[in-house]
Amino acid sequence: MKGLPFIFTSLLQFLVLQLATAADTISPSKPIIGSDTLVSSGQSFKSGLFSAGNSSWYLGIWYNNFPDVVVWVANRENPLADSYGSLTLSKNGSLVLLDQMNNSVWSSTSSQVAEDPVAELLETGNLVVRDKAATASEIYIWESFDFPSDTLLQDMKLGWNFRTGHNRFLTSWKNDSDPSPGQYTYGMDNVPLPQLVIAKGAKKQFRTGPWNGLRLTGTPGSSVSYEVVHPIFVYNTTDLYYSYEAVDKSVVTRLKLSESGIQRLVVNKGSTTWAVMYTLQYNQCDNYGVCGANSICKINKSPVCECLHGFVPESWNEWGVLNWTSGCRRGTPLNCQKGEDFLRIRNVKLPDQLDFRVILSTSIDECKAECLRNCSCVAYTKSDIGKGDSGCLMWSGALIDMREFDEDDREQDIYIRMPFSELGKSSRKGKRVVLISVLSAVSLLIVLGFSCWYIILKKRRKKRASRDSKEDLELPLFDFDTIATATNNFSHTNKLGEGGFGPVYKANLTREEFIAVKRLSKDSGQGIEEFKNEVTMIAKLQHWNLVKLLGCCIQGEERMLIYEYMPNKSLDCFIFDQSKKALLDWRKRFDIIMGIARGLLYLHEDSRLRIIHRDLKSSNILLDDELNPKISDFGIARIFGRNQTEAKTKRVIGTYGYMSPEYAIDGKFSMKSDVFSFGVLLLEIVSGRKNRGFHHPDHHHTLLGHAWLLWNKNKAILGKTSNVIRGVHVRQRGSNIASTKGAWFLHRKKFHGYG
Repeated sequence: MKGLPFIFTSLLQFLVLQLATAADTISPSKPIIGSDTLVSSGQSFKSGLFSAGNSSWYLGIWYNNFPDVVVWVANRENPLADSYGSLTLSKNGSLVLLDQMNNSVWSSTSSQVAEDPVAELLETGNLVVRDKAATASEIYIWESFDFPSDTLLQDMKLGWNFRTGHNRFLTSWKNDSDPSPGQYTYGMDNVPLPQLVIAKGAKKQFRTGPWNGLRLTGTPGSSVSYEVVHPIFVYNTTDLYYSYEAVDKSVVTRLKLSESGIQRLVVNKGSTTWAVMYTLQYNQCDNYGVCGANSICKINKSPVCECLHGFVPESWNEWGVLNWTSGCRRGTPLNCQKGEDFLRIRNVKLPDQLDFRVILSTSIDECKAECLRNCSCVAYTKSDIGKGDSGCLMWSGALIDMREFDEDDREQDIYIRMPFSELGKSSRKGKRVVLISVLSAVSLLIVLGFSCWYIILKKRRKKRASRDSKEDLELPLFDFDTIATATNNFSHTNKLGEGGFGPVYKANLTREEFIAVKRLSKDSGQGIEEFKNEVTMIAKLQHWNLVKLLGCCIQGEERMLIYEYMPNKSLDCFIFDQSKKALLDWRKRFDIIMGIARGLLYLHEDSRLRIIHRDLKSSNILLDDELNPKISDFGIARIFGRNQTEAKTKRVIGTYGYMSPEYAIDGKFSMKSDVFSFGVLLLEIVSGRKNRGFHHPDHHHTLLGHAWLLWNKNKAILGKTSNVIRGVHVRQRGSNIASTKGAWFLHRKKFHGYG
């Protein structure tokens, strides 16, 4: 009798183990009903009925540790009215979802039949139907991976099975709480050289470049993920698909499609938070054909669109108001005569394949010769850099959807056909370059003769200049050793951030006294003049909403500014952060806006000097311990006379996206330039969205252009990113903020079309 409890316990454990091992499969005699679920063998995925928040119920698959992250939905177009449903497996191997009246609302379809079928949720997240005796993927009767929802998991394939004619592509949810099919799809574009495309209905919204033998081109941001995942591309007589496999087994990753584009999300195993690794359709230049035909998008320029060399706008009037959709045409037509050649454009996203040829196994020189022989050929490049630069791509007609990338992005070059007259211009430029190079070499020899003399003279002047600088600045001077000790020898852990001037460090002078140290970088684009400018300017300014300069350090080559410490760093750390933005309710945002406005008014009207800041942006607004705003970074600010209204410079410096159009294009700046920047900042604070990088599914405007459209329709700019501030009633200040927005938009009207 004493052994009975032990026997009973062992039997119970055996039964539990049997149930656990069977929990990843169903059979014709064992459906899942109601709240029952399948769990994959390694406990990574779970499948069952769920409600997305719209009161309807769906059969889905989700991460076991992240129940809210649904990766697949079966009955997207025909939901259950309640949770009383069941998933059954028929004797021929079809999965059938039944409602409580036993009506079929969804079923799997397959031309194959199983003798002894079983459905299994695999550790990959794939729900498969197979014969009980079979395990190989080649003999799956049906699998959920062939019918993706809005998520691409490892081992899923995006593309075509030519044997069956089946195309696998992602389809977005209608919204965050409705899994029914949305307007957006992401899949393989079956063109001569395949590429991935986001489409809204039949209209392209974004595309990658073609596969170049190593990776999909035109998506340099995605290269950051190659340490985590390895891309796979297969193109043969039976298959055309894109997939990926994990490189780093310590992380879990997925691709998700929404109206904002494609995101690669990752989470470390054991962590509870997903992080965005990169986003496709991230900025204005990612929007398909934003600049029209025969043009190129340059995200670091303003305006972002330019005609290709030798081309002019199709409509000067439209380009004048930054509407580029009409594109560009050749200034001098091609005539297919001798003398025509090609202009190399480096590091670009290749044009779309609208009128296009692929020639395999040919050299780049043979490709050029073939293009010259073909009068309709307007451009060419290499096709497969993964196989010794073999193959050739040739375009005819218009060149659509090109963009320029940074040098570090290592994208491809393209060769554009040019008439002799345009090449002559380039040739004359080349001769001037050669002449300048020769003269430079001669000058270098002369300079070397004076080098020794100059070094000696420089050493003599250095001590005198350092002494004079200290005397001119009229500020408390800090000792370098003191600052080095306070910043833990400028350690990375003390680093708060970095700007054009150089890095900023947190320094601890005493146990309770902290300061911020701005150290001039030796390779900074700014230099001694900006340093002196900032010191001289801020030393003469005193206002609650301007950052306070406590002193400076000048010792040898070192130049440092000492500021009051701002524990909450800069405004952009709050308004663009998904968790921190919740700390800024409407009242606090309003106070920040008014604080910035007061500081700007002081600079323009109330201080002894009239100051034009020229670089007002969210990262230059610091927040103290009570989240009060302080305008900072006066390195490129300019002093105006009391009667001066405008100035002009050939050196346009600042931050694109915050610059007024007349400053970015013509170099003209004034108080209005700061007001324009303040308007951009105001919109970012209210909406929680960045002006640059803003994306909207219905148009290609920046945040400014979007706000202008809403303003004309008398709609609010608050979006779903601003739930934290929606609905808060501000009684006394409501009319004031409306007046502030209205006044700014009246000012904005002068720049109609910019954005």
